[in-house]
Amino acid sequence: MTAKVIDGKAFAAGVRAQVAAHVARLKEEQGLTPGLAVVLVGEDPASQVYVRNKGTQTVECGMNSYEHKLAADTSEAELLALIARLNADPAVHGILVQLPLPKHLDSDLVINAIEPAKDVDGFHISNVGLLGTGQKSMVPCTPLGCLMMLRDHHGSLAGLNAVVVGRSNIVGKPMAQLLLGDSCTVTIAHSRTKDLAAVCRGADILVAAVGRPEMIPGDWVKPGATVIDVGINRIERDGKTRLVGDVHYASAAEVGAITPVPGGVGPMTIACLLANTLTACCRAHGLPEPKGLTA
Repeated sequence: MTAKVIDGKAFAAGVRAQVAAHVARLKEEQGLTPGLAVVLVGEDPASQVYVRNKGTQTVECGMNSYEHKLAADTSEAELLALIARLNADPAVHGILVQLPLPKHLDSDLVINAIEPAKDVDGFHISNVGLLGTGQKSMVPCTPLGCLMMLRDHHGSLAGLNAVVVGRSNIVGKPMAQLLLGDSCTVTIAHSRTKDLAAVCRGADILVAAVGRPEMIPGDWVKPGATVIDVGINRIERDGKTRLVGDVHYASAAEVGAITPVPGGVGPMTIACLLANTLTACCRAHGLPEPKGLTA
């Protein structure tokens, strides 16, 4: 069997096009421009690239981008003061503090200082609680992107067996909540799960988000299953540095539908950040939310 590759790069381009079209209508009909503020503390190279990409794509979609780059030794009080100003700024609809933060800063304290309605990363404890109880919330970008691709591939997810390998607060737990919300039967598997291979083989939908390169081989995948590989791992192979997922792509690709790494889930994360910023703007002004871009 030849796998159907779920092209996240192409899907993300479609999401960005939807966002841009909706933003254009907001400008024309309401005189509104959604604004995204990104805060970067320190000079982590990967974070710098990620923030630059976010800014570029924000502007390309017609939204305002506000970048705040702070020194690595910025105090917690200074960072919290900036967040308070952004919370109060009506031109800013979404606030994202790039993680990881320098070790002297309390990430939980900082994230929970963001106004929940502007928390486009979906990490604020209020949004976590709202999502967990099936209420309207800001949804973490990576799980939202996974859900969008699954809905597109399957149509209805109702009644499907879903296994999420990984229990992180950023991906695993919110992914499970979203799948429950779409009426899947959900299992969260992790490092203490007994007979992980058997658990994975029972999945119609298998989401891998553990950060261990190629830990899930193709013979753990049920024929015809859909595999969403969230992992992005750098490994050395044949003298070169390569990016691989948490799933062994070559063997799993012979079994069912799968997202590649790179080019699968990754591009959807920024696309969903833009979608969340648009949603936040619409909610702030009591306007209809963009269809197909929310959970």
